[in-house]
Amino acid sequence: MNFRIEELKFDANGLLPAVVQNARTLEVLTLAYVNEESLRRTVATGETWFWSRSRNELWHKGETSGHTQAVVDINLDCDQDAIVILVNPNGPACHTGAASCFHNSLGDGAGTKPRLGAENIGSLLDQLYRLIVSRKVERPEGSYTTYLFDEGLDKILKKVGEEAAETIVAAKNDNKKLFVGEVSDLLYHLLVLLVEQGVELDDIRGELARRRVPKQ
Repeated sequence: MNFRIEELKFDANGLLPAVVQNARTLEVLTLAYVNEESLRRTVATGETWFWSRSRNELWHKGETSGHTQAVVDINLDCDQDAIVILVNPNGPACHTGAASCFHNSLGDGAGTKPRLGAENIGSLLDQLYRLIVSRKVERPEGSYTTYLFDEGLDKILKKVGEEAAETIVAAKNDNKKLFVGEVSDLLYHLLVLLVEQGVELDDIRGELARRRVPKQ
């Protein structure tokens, strides 16, 4: 942040749109609005504060849920009438429990498939994880993921065990296509288990990073 708040071009209601992004992945988490006071609090506290247009009041992200957002940087657009806030999120950004508020695909229902994201496998796993979180929260009828969550932990564990065994068998059969399919099934069910247990991918990433550090 290298600009002066008082020089920003707030609209007639004294507001600026604020795009909030994950500082690590650059994923867009939410679109909110700030006024001068909420932006000053954001800078002063190092956590995001916004102005609620529906409630007509300041709100501190995570005040009730605990899902705060630690500010890494704030960038201003060229017209000085919008900002981007880069954050390290402490939990989901969306009230539904999804990591991002932008977890719905715009489609006409005629064969349009939801985009599961970039070619990078890390981004793909992250988006699949968020989709599974939304399934747990929303429980849409006819969804296999909904079925797993409705059945509970024992069913999920059973499926993980089955998929692990099938992965082993596929590896022994020297069939790459079959093996890739079974590994994908296993990864999906492991993600369901992570969501069920309240474990985030960042928890796994942190543990792997810790293990990567050479022992002295």
